[in-house]
Amino acid sequence: MLATFAPILVMFLIALFIAVFVISFSSILGPKRDTARKLAPYESGMEPIGAAIRRIPVKFYIVAMLFIVFDIEVVFFFPFALVFRALGVPGLLAMGVFFLFLLVGFVYEWKKGALRWE
Repeated sequence: MLATFAPILVMFLIALFIAVFVISFSSILGPKRDTARKLAPYESGMEPIGAAIRRIPVKFYIVAMLFIVFDIEVVFFFPFALVFRALGVPGLLAMGVFFLFLLVGFVYEWKKGALRWE
C-alpha cells in the first residue's frame, strides 16, 4: 500500500528541498542594503497621502458577508440542480425552505439599505 505512494513522497521531498534551497540561497546571497526609498510605502506609483491605517466603514463588511452568504447559496443549489429528479418532492420542499430562509435574509438586508452603494 505504501509503495504506491512512494513516488509522490519522493516528488514532495524534492519540491520541498528545492523550495528551501532557493529561499535560503537567495537570503544568503541577496543584497541587504535597506534605503529610505526601499522602506517607504508604495501605492500604485503615487506618494501616500495621510495615514496608512484608516477606519473602514461597516458597509464594506456587510457587503462582504452578503457576498459570502450568496456564494454559499450557489454551492448548495448546484448539487441540488444536478439530482433534482432523484430527490422528488421531499427534496424540493427542503430546498424551498432553504430558499425561503435566504429570501428572508435578502429582504432584510434590502430593507436595511445594505445593497445601496453610496
